Amino acid sequence: MTIIDYLNTSPAFLITAVALFGATVGSFLNVVIHRLPIMMERQWQQQCAELSNTTETAQPTETFNLAKPDSRCPHCGHKIRAWENIPIVSYLFLKGHCSGCGASISIRYPIIEAVTAALSALAAWQFGLSWETAGALLLTWSLVSLTMIDVDHQLLPDSITLPFLWIGLALNLFGVYTDLGSAVMGAMAGYLSLWSIYWGFKLLTGKEGMGYGDFKLLAMLGAFMGWQALPVVILLSSLVGAVIGIAMIVIRGRDHNIPIPFGPYLAIAGLIAFYWGNDITSTYMRISGLS
Repeated sequence: MTIIDYLNTSPAFLITAVALFGATVGSFLNVVIHRLPIMMERQWQQQCAELSNTTETAQPTETFNLAKPDSRCPHCGHKIRAWENIPIVSYLFLKGHCSGCGASISIRYPIIEAVTAALSALAAWQFGLSWETAGALLLTWSLVSLTMIDVDHQLLPDSITLPFLWIGLALNLFGVYTDLGSAVMGAMAGYLSLWSIYWGFKLLTGKEGMGYGDFKLLAMLGAFMGWQALPVVILLSSLVGAVIGIAMIVIRGRDHNIPIPFGPYLAIAGLIAFYWGNDITSTYMRISGLS
């Protein structure tokens, strides 16, 4: 029996393997979440310096990308060794502190690893060993990265949204989730719907209610799921946003004027719609007596 046959006949093993792999990917996503905005900022500074024909902007001498330099403690510069970089396990073994200086390690790192592992396992449980699982994993990992980057920087990088939009279209070229026509229309309608809301809100209030990254994120979700899923995604994102926003104001006393990124709400709604959108729609239609 080959490993493929075993994965097909043993769902529990498949789910466990995918969860462990997802935790490893989650560790890498922590790197992406931290470094990609810095890389983008340095690139913008370099472009500004080139456009202004100046060389005043100091260029970093050390290579800085998703692979280099090696991970280090931000407090003492201690290089993270391999055994200190095992997802979740290392954090527990180190009791949440750097082995070099004893500084506290943010609990956000193992949480992101655990969430990525759980969502990856969900994909394997839902679709088994299939192309649907592969696409679901890519979608999940991109949404985890986008969510946390938007929380930290109010930014949804094109370097994530645009490639994954094309990945969604490519998958549906073979009808993995929906037909290609629905996927193309989903990408178009996803972008234009929020674009229209943006300009309507700006014309009425003179303020910008969201960023262009939100348009591209919804277009990406539409490319994966088709235009039919967009109403559910938009409604769920509004509901999630309202619940979380009210909770933040009540619990933390957040200033009403401080912008709250919309990307995480779209990402959460997108995952809910991806797995349970049809069930939600069917239930609503049945309760409302429309079916």
